[in-house]
Amino acid sequence: MRQIFKPILGAALLCASLVNPAVAMNEVQEVTSDSGITAWLVEDHTIPFTALELRFRGGTSLDREGKRGEINLMMATLEEGAGDLDAQGFAKARDSLAAGFTFDSYADSVSVSAKFLTENRDEAMALLRTALLEPRFDETAVDRVRGQVESIIQSNMTSPNDIASKALNAQAFGDHPYGTSSNGTFETVASLTPDDMRTAHKRALVKDRLYVAAVGDITGSELAILLDKLLGDLPEGGPDLPEQITPNLQGGINVIPFDTPQSVVMFGHSGIPRDDPNFIPAYIANEILGGTRESRLMQEVREKRGLTYGIGAYLVPYDHSEVVLGQFSSSNSVVRESIDVVQQEWARLAREGVSAAELEAAQTYLTGAYALRFDGNAPIASILVGMQMTGLERDYILHRNDLINAVTVDEINAVIQDLYKPDELTFFVVGQPEGLKSE
Repeated sequence: MRQIFKPILGAALLCASLVNPAVAMNEVQEVTSDSGITAWLVEDHTIPFTALELRFRGGTSLDREGKRGEINLMMATLEEGAGDLDAQGFAKARDSLAAGFTFDSYADSVSVSAKFLTENRDEAMALLRTALLEPRFDETAVDRVRGQVESIIQSNMTSPNDIASKALNAQAFGDHPYGTSSNGTFETVASLTPDDMRTAHKRALVKDRLYVAAVGDITGSELAILLDKLLGDLPEGGPDLPEQITPNLQGGINVIPFDTPQSVVMFGHSGIPRDDPNFIPAYIANEILGGTRESRLMQEVREKRGLTYGIGAYLVPYDHSEVVLGQFSSSNSVVRESIDVVQQEWARLAREGVSAAELEAAQTYLTGAYALRFDGNAPIASILVGMQMTGLERDYILHRNDLINAVTVDEINAVIQDLYKPDELTFFVVGQPEGLKSE
């Protein structure tokens, strides 16, 4: 669950976040602190502002048995008081510094994002340090955030999208952490205590699974000192990570009755790891099949037949598994036809591959759109951390487009034959689809 509440930044910080995207193409430095904490840094001294991104591998997959949702709840409560400051006191101190802190949780990681002005750097980092090392987890704060999580759980129970996602994950991953929601259930969340939050905190925020990036008005030596002050006292290590799991998606249609005029459809099968040498060709193939408005699925399902407002497919490389997923919504009267078209296009891609013209068009789009990701210090810092976690080199930004353009038709079609499996494409339909039953 993404953090429930977002702090309101001062006007100065909002203006400072608008940086030149070209900064992303500057040399990415590797900085190592005296205690051995490593970070990637892009210096940009044109604006007195810095974005700092911290990410810890593990995430909500580290929830203990019977305590599903504990790391999600812990991260959402982390800023609700720290040291000698209660929740209101912490928020007031943060806002007085025009600083922004965001605490997020995901299946494979938890993240801490910070934005601060240079003139307030020391005070902002001292305040963040108290949140990371001295969280209070007051019972009143835990109960308040627990209520917000329970509200999300209740809302998800009546959301066709969430119902479909829950069903797909349950079948694909079973009792693996990926098989259930990071939010937990009413029962597990209700049983969580402040002591559980303290335990989850020690398990999730550990130095040997830490990745750091900073972008903005800070030098390497200044960043090294900051890192030791901010993170030097975190625990060294945490619990074992989950084991690898192969998704149990072997084909078929699963209908989940739900009273709604439109059915939500999620579909997918096993995918490709991010560190696979064929990931780039697979990424381009997905773009051609279901990535944009010009994709085959959009053209065949929406543009030619008008069966949906939108449809897409995407690669999901988890740390411990990988899937290819897709999703769309259609009126109950045409869901069957929509699924037929998806199955046909999936089979056609696997059988025929893509043409040279399709490959060239996808390469042009992907290389042209890449620079749009670097639209501020914070997005750049997030990208740099993601690169570290997936084992990419620091100069990847500079030659990523070359990797895209180097893919040939023969290479991409060979990958397509291995990756796309029409017989294993599994559908989960939430609604009242006419003429469609579970297979």
